[in-house]
Amino acid sequence: MTVQLAGTEVAYTITYLEMAARPSYGYPRLPITSTAALLKAEEPPAWYFLSLYDAVGRDYAWEDMHALPEAEVVEQLERSTLYTLTEKGWPHGFFLLEPIEGGTVDLAYFGLVPEAVGSGLGKWLLQTAILTAWEIDGTERVTVNTCTLDHPRALALYQKNGFDPVRREEKTRILTRDRDLTRIPS
Repeated sequence: MTVQLAGTEVAYTITYLEMAARPSYGYPRLPITSTAALLKAEEPPAWYFLSLYDAVGRDYAWEDMHALPEAEVVEQLERSTLYTLTEKGWPHGFFLLEPIEGGTVDLAYFGLVPEAVGSGLGKWLLQTAILTAWEIDGTERVTVNTCTLDHPRALALYQKNGFDPVRREEKTRILTRDRDLTRIPS
């Protein structure tokens, strides 16, 4: 089956990860041929975040934010910091850092658009996101989660860059949009 239709129930596993100490690596260098820039969004509107969310997550069943009232999306953006990776004049990826109580910063969203996957920007963006999270005053740990609906190499990438799994959870969901499995890299 190459397309999972809206209305299909899918099972998936969420892996929760954390990093309890700042990693020893420094800020990475962009790939030599890249002219990318990382832009911090100031008071981003919900539509801007949702457009990035869709561009990165449409193939991975990122649907939850669309189920929220716009006011809740705006509230999350107000307590978080959104960074957009741009190259060639258009967004190639983004990350959203959300400080939560107890010295924890959650890497709430992270990813590249399909056209940027394999460009060498993923590792650069992830390491930059991690180090940016550690720059927030009071950070004692950084968390992230991924699931088996995400990019098949996401979990390994997080672990390679210093995150440790702390728990797993089995879930199911009903897809609200068709999911084209041929667009997901192996």
